[in-house]
Amino acid sequence: MAIAKIVEVNSSSTKSFEDAIQTGIAKVTETVKNVQGAWVNEQKVIIKDNKIAEYRVNLKISFLVD
Repeated sequence: MAIAKIVEVNSSSTKSFEDAIQTGIAKVTETVKNVQGAWVNEQKVIIKDNKIAEYRVNLKISFLVD
């Protein structure tokens, strides 16, 4: 029987939502083993001077427990 856990992560990027997602996953996989998947729970943009200054995502990342 496999047991999975989920961690919730907030990540940001000045480039794109995709970059924010990649950054969040890369950071989690530095310390968490057996990552199985991720889903975007929320997306948000920060606007400065009428332009998008930052892309933010809230991720839920699942991994198997040894």
